[in-house]
Amino acid sequence: MDSTDWALLTELQADARLSYSELSRRVHLSPPAVAERVRRLEQTGVITGYHAHVDRAKTGWSVLAMIRMSCYGPRCVLRDPQVAQWPEILEIYRITGDACSLLKVAAGSMDAFERVIDQLAPYGRPSSTMVLSTPLNWRPVTSADPESLDTIEHE
Repeated sequence: MDSTDWALLTELQADARLSYSELSRRVHLSPPAVAERVRRLEQTGVITGYHAHVDRAKTGWSVLAMIRMSCYGPRCVLRDPQVAQWPEILEIYRITGDACSLLKVAAGSMDAFERVIDQLAPYGRPSSTMVLSTPLNWRPVTSADPESLDTIEHE
C-alpha cells in the first residue's frame, strides 16, 4: 500500500458514499484509476465492507456491556457458531489471560441483558462490565508508520 491507497482509505472511512468522481478529485487521480485502486483494496481484503454507523441507543439497544467468558474445553462460545448469530452479540474476541473470550453485547434493557447472561452460563463463567459511556466510539484505520508509506511495495 502506498500513500494514495491510504488517502483513499482515509476518504472512504470518513464517507463511504463518495463517488469515484469525488474521490478522484480528493486524491488527485482519474476516476478509472480510483475505481481500479478501490477494487484492488476490496479484492485483497483491505476493504471488507461499507457500513453505516448507527446509534444503538436511538434504535432501542441502550444497554452495552463487555462480557469475559471463562469457558475452556469442548463447550466454549468460540466453538459454537450459533452464539455469533445471537442479535445481542456485536463482537467476539479470542483473548489471552484467564478468560478465553471477550464479547461486546448490546441489549434493549437490563432484563434482556440478564437473559443473555443466562444464555451464556452453560458455556462457562461470564463476567460482565457495563459500559457507562463511550468517549471514543470509532476511529479510522491509519498507517502504523506514516513515514514508510511510499516504501511499502504493492502486491
